[in-house]
Amino acid sequence: NPSSLSSTELRVELDFTVLLPYFRGYLSVIENHAPPALAESARQFALLPTDSWIASLEGYWQCAGVYDQQVGAFAQFLPRAFLQPYAEFRTELTPRAPQVTTPRLCPLCGSRPLLGVLRPEGDGGKRFLLCSFCSQEWEFRRILCSTCAEEAEGKLPVYIAEQSPHVRVEACDTCKFYLRTIDLTKDGNAIPLVDDIAAIPHSLWASEQGYSRLQPNLLGT
Repeated sequence: NPSSLSSTELRVELDFTVLLPYFRGYLSVIENHAPPALAESARQFALLPTDSWIASLEGYWQCAGVYDQQVGAFAQFLPRAFLQPYAEFRTELTPRAPQVTTPRLCPLCGSRPLLGVLRPEGDGGKRFLLCSFCSQEWEFRRILCSTCAEEAEGKLPVYIAEQSPHVRVEACDTCKFYLRTIDLTKDGNAIPLVDDIAAIPHSLWASEQGYSRLQPNLLGT
């Protein structure tokens, strides 16, 4: 529901007098350095009137984190890659209330999680979710589906590939969605956002097993 998302403090109205000059340069960089298909998309986008830029950026800003399968990840790449750093900047200005529950959506902006992250704590790992929009992390229970709140361990299978034991596919047989999780207790040097993009075999396995990813990454995988 976009209206409920837009009520969060992080999603204040965008100041296009500040953003639009940078957006023009951003499109130019992509046009000159991105792979051909994306470069052409940026070139075509740059030819649109300013009102179209504003509509695209504003639409993503208000609705990001509620992925539209019909639109597709590629169509969202240009506004998403441009606005994500700004969303991260906004998190530094947004007050954080003490977390008293285990929310399945980002407490700051209401978006779905992109990733799970296991961080070392004591003899094990504490689970966090990483927001797909503002990159804020929040604590989340270990044995709990981040999509439907299933908590029966037998319905929450985990897949780990031998070649990358720090990357987990945490699936749910109830809702058939999965969350990719980067286990920093297995590899403390891993970079969650980078390792996520590299984990194509995990996506293939999940798809073959009938699981879908709730929130794709920037590349749509």
